[in-house]
Amino acid sequence: MKAIAVTDQAAGTAGMKLMELPEPQAAINDVVVQVHASGFTSGELTWPSTWTDRLDRDRTPSIPGQEVAGVVTALGYGTTGLSVGQRVFGLSDSYRGGTLAEYVAIEARNLAPLPGDVDFTVGASVAMPGLTAWQGLFDHGRLQAGQSVLAHGAAGAVGTMVTQLAREAGAYVIGTGRGSDRQKALDFGAHEFVDLDNDTLDDVGGVDLVFDVIGGDIAERSAGLIRTGGTLVTIAGPTEARPANGRTIDFVLVSDRAQLGEIIQRVRDGRLRTNIGNIATLDEAVAAFNPTKRISGKTIIRVRP
Repeated sequence: MKAIAVTDQAAGTAGMKLMELPEPQAAINDVVVQVHASGFTSGELTWPSTWTDRLDRDRTPSIPGQEVAGVVTALGYGTTGLSVGQRVFGLSDSYRGGTLAEYVAIEARNLAPLPGDVDFTVGASVAMPGLTAWQGLFDHGRLQAGQSVLAHGAAGAVGTMVTQLAREAGAYVIGTGRGSDRQKALDFGAHEFVDLDNDTLDDVGGVDLVFDVIGGDIAERSAGLIRTGGTLVTIAGPTEARPANGRTIDFVLVSDRAQLGEIIQRVRDGRLRTNIGNIATLDEAVAAFNPTKRISGKTIIRVRP
C-alpha cells in the first residue's frame, strides 16, 4: 500500500516520504480500515510514541496520522460493535498512528459510525479537534450555561470547535489569536476577539474558563484572569500556570465513541462546522504538510477519490 512515512525525527515534516509499505493486519479487537480521508497533527513528530513502541523499541519507518475516516474491510478476533463495509471515523492510538496510508489497523473501540450523509473529509477533520474541545470544556472544565470562556487560538482547528461548543452550551466566548484571525474567529461564533500581538490580555477581565492551546507566557498571563472556582485547561503540556483561586488541568484526549457520536450529530444538524483549510491527495501530502504559506484550518488528506 501507499503510505506517508518518517524515519528521521530531526527532519520534522520535511522528512516525510511517500513509500510502499505492507498492509496492516487486524489484531485482537482491531479493525482494518480502508482510509478515505486522514488528518495529521504536526506535534505527532515530537511524540516519543511516534518513534518507539511501548517497550521503547524503534518502530521506524513510522506512518504518522491519528485522524481517520473510511470503511471497515476486516475484523480482528473478538472484535464487536462494528462490521465489514461500515463507514467509520475516529482516532488511532498514538503508538500506532498509521492513518496517512491506504489502510490502517485500529482498535474498534476508538471508532464510531460515520453517517452516510457526512463526507469522509469532514469525518477525518472533526474527530481530534472535536474530542479535544468537548473533553476540555465539559469533562475537565465543567462548563455551565452563563459562564465565560477565553478560547486561545480561536481560528484554529481546536479553537473553532471550542468556540462553537461553548457558545452552544450557553457560554460567552472571547476568542484570541493573530489580528488576521479576527473575522474567522467571530464567524465561528466568538462574541469578541483579542489580538494577542496588539491588544492587552489583561483588559479581558475575569473569566470562568480558559482553554489554552499555546502555553508559555500566554498560559501564565491567562491564569490571572480566572475567577474564583474557575479552571485553566491546556493541551500545551504541563504548565506552572496556576489560578490563585482555581485549578489547572493539562490533559490528553482519549477516544470516546459516545462523544464522537454527539459531535457528528451536531455536524449533521448544522450546529457544528469543521475548519478545513486545505484538502490534498496522498501523493500531494508531503508538500501539503510543508506549505510555503500559513494555512488557517486543518489540512486533510483525501486518500481515495
